[in-house]
Amino acid sequence: MFEQINTQSLALGKSYADAFVKAQGLALAGFERITELNLKTFEDRVKASVEFWTEAAEVRDFEAAKAISAKGVQLAKESAEKLYANSQEVLGVSLKTSEAIGSLAKSSFESVNETVTDTLNKTVKAAKKAA
Repeated sequence: MFEQINTQSLALGKSYADAFVKAQGLALAGFERITELNLKTFEDRVKASVEFWTEAAEVRDFEAAKAISAKGVQLAKESAEKLYANSQEVLGVSLKTSEAIGSLAKSSFESVNETVTDTLNKTVKAAKKAA
């Protein structure tokens, strides 16, 4: 009886460890994708800002100042739009990662539940035969 319980405990522990390793892999892949998206957006916005400030440094008269002012407003608008789009992509990646981890956990729990139920039924049958 002790050996059966010990074997069952080891099998459940292995099942949980496998599920946790897979979940960690999914979480790290999601984190990597989010980091990639954020760095790409940051790089793009820094490049646009440097171009703007390089052009702004060359302003020498009032007409050029008016033109650069309009470009500054356009840069701010583009930056806000890009940051919003990036946040939506990050949210999408987070949701997909969460769903994948949730389905992994669900399948793991269902598998463990099935194993425990089968073992319990076998033990009950064996106990009835012995009685």
